[in-house]
Amino acid sequence: MSRQVVLITGGSRGIGAAVARLAAGRGYDVAVNFRTERGAAEAVAEECRALGAAACTLAGDMSVEADIVRVFDEAERLLGPVRHVVNNAGITGRSSRLEAADTAVIRACIDLNVTGAILVAREAARRLATGQGGPGGSIVNISSVAATLGSPGEYVWYAASKGAVDALTIGLAKELAQEGVRVNAVSPGLVETEIHARSTGDAGRMDRIAPLIPMGRIGQPEEIAEAVLFLMSDGASYTTGANLRVTGGR
Repeated sequence: MSRQVVLITGGSRGIGAAVARLAAGRGYDVAVNFRTERGAAEAVAEECRALGAAACTLAGDMSVEADIVRVFDEAERLLGPVRHVVNNAGITGRSSRLEAADTAVIRACIDLNVTGAILVAREAARRLATGQGGPGGSIVNISSVAATLGSPGEYVWYAASKGAVDALTIGLAKELAQEGVRVNAVSPGLVETEIHARSTGDAGRMDRIAPLIPMGRIGQPEEIAEAVLFLMSDGASYTTGANLRVTGGR
């Protein structure tokens, strides 16, 4: 059986990179999208190749329609037809109460997390859906437990953006259910990645929130990747429109 191709947006670090490595080890070829961090993306691709996968890196801003289309085109040219899309690219913006948030921070978050995620999903639907002549496959949207917790005092605009991703998942799953495409979401809780210090500016966030997690620990990117790979797999063949919370009980 030939290896299926998965395209991972925002795949150079954190959850996206963990998904790429796990997918490579389980028989997928991997297209790793990045915006600016080429070196990190290339390192992930090398790890994937060491696991026996074909892998490529694709620069592109997933809030820009032309970049999205080009990244899909390049993935197909380099690896073959894309069968799975992990809609992972996202940002929080610097944390604050809403009244203190800069409009530019809010707009950048919505542009990528909402508009960008919808455009990525649209491009995936155009290429995967059997009604469009595609081969079928799956879309896994990376949401967040923030959509139901609200992230007060941190970034309620980010929580709102992930609420939009949840709605996208439900609607598109129903829309594509008879066209060979399953659409699901994974909602991580607190996960040990660089986003807390790099994007939020709140380096102490993990230590502050960890005691609130019923399991008593922070999650690892590989634990989120396991959920993503399940939803991509044939083991989830009757699963669409689901939102799998991987939160340690939070």
